[in-house]
Amino acid sequence: MSFCNGQWLKNALFCATLIGLASLPARADAASAAGSLRVGAARVELAPADLKATYDHEHVYVRAIVLDNGVTRGALIGADIGNLAGGIWEEASKAIATELNCPVENILMSATHTHSGYGRGEAGAQPNPTVVPTAAVMLEAVRQAKARLQPARMGYGTGMAYLNVNRDTVDPATHRWTQAPNLLAASDKTVAVVKFENLAGQAIAAYVNYAMHPVNGYLSGFVSGDFAGAMSRHVELAYDDKMVTVFTQGASGDQNPLYLRSSTNLMASKGGVPITGNVLVREPVEARIREGEVKPAAGDPKVAERLKRWMESTGAVLGEEVIRVMTDTTRLTGEVRIAGQQKIASCPGRVRTDKGREGFPGTYQDAAPVELRLGVLGIGNVALTSVNAEVYNLIAQRTKKQSPLANTMMVTLANGRANSGYVPDDASFSHVTFQVLGTRLKPGCAESAIADGLADMVGQYARQ
Repeated sequence: MSFCNGQWLKNALFCATLIGLASLPARADAASAAGSLRVGAARVELAPADLKATYDHEHVYVRAIVLDNGVTRGALIGADIGNLAGGIWEEASKAIATELNCPVENILMSATHTHSGYGRGEAGAQPNPTVVPTAAVMLEAVRQAKARLQPARMGYGTGMAYLNVNRDTVDPATHRWTQAPNLLAASDKTVAVVKFENLAGQAIAAYVNYAMHPVNGYLSGFVSGDFAGAMSRHVELAYDDKMVTVFTQGASGDQNPLYLRSSTNLMASKGGVPITGNVLVREPVEARIREGEVKPAAGDPKVAERLKRWMESTGAVLGEEVIRVMTDTTRLTGEVRIAGQQKIASCPGRVRTDKGREGFPGTYQDAAPVELRLGVLGIGNVALTSVNAEVYNLIAQRTKKQSPLANTMMVTLANGRANSGYVPDDASFSHVTFQVLGTRLKPGCAESAIADGLADMVGQYARQ
């Protein structure tokens, strides 16, 4: 066995520079030329399976969709991790661009943002020394997807899921800003799906976008892809496990699951708070563990089991909407352009000079500008816009409204991780929540920089 065929996870990134498989000729007109679409997809597990795992969402994966139109290639990659931190984007994108012989701008990778994945120092995440570096797994998933390229068609559809809710609200008891369901505030319920199928009508892959924080497993003590991982597996199994479903985060900076009772109950059992059966106020229950007020116990196994079942159920409900959208998406095309572009938007920065979770205004001093990476990957009549940060929902709504293409989605936590913290819309800077207090962005810049910048980039693609 040759060096580059054995121990793929250990050698994957090194071998990417040694192997050139079916490389495409460079074309100056690649951005404007359409061609016959071919698509391949693959799923690779991030770590050895936990023998105690009983639910699909307790396995975490990297999923990849590779696109080829005979002129250029691209890749859509999703990982069941918290963030693309630690140089994952920089390392993986270069290796994948080499593997596919395509521009880095044609690669769109994102994190599902699960709060209960294998972590690298992230709060609530589970450490595991056996986890293979994410960049290596991404490259292997791309290689497997590339090997499965086949003639394909694609289409875009949308549905609705009433599972998310705006989480910025004023506590009726204290009259201060806090985290709790706010049913009257902005919340986009759209489930967007890019569907890929072969010429026989069999599903190859789905690229799904929904705005909801996967926080069910935060501080749970077990590994899970949360509802996002459960949704992906639900859809994949519905199609006899012969296709791949990539979940991407929409603009969920201020969007939580509407129903967090099961999650909060597990925190309560770990922190010594009585479980009443009613919905517990999450913030004080979470704070006991998050702030180290108590040494958390292992938690009631029965309560943990109920949470795992709830994650599975939420994923199934979202998955059924994805399947419905895929079923109803019948306007498909096999002749597409593939073209990506990225740019950096710079906004004035600040640094907080006081402390406190939320409820009271913060104090700040000027700091270095904050850079946000914006991206657009055009695939036919679909524009996949991206931001490398956690964006508030109204910014995505404005971006989609301004976009020249109707089929526009926003993928967040994509192509790296900005040092901005959360990215509130201009109006939400008045909310004294932990997201707003902690952002390094000064108000008045990011919303327009993102919405106007992405709309302009989509316009450039549409005019090619």
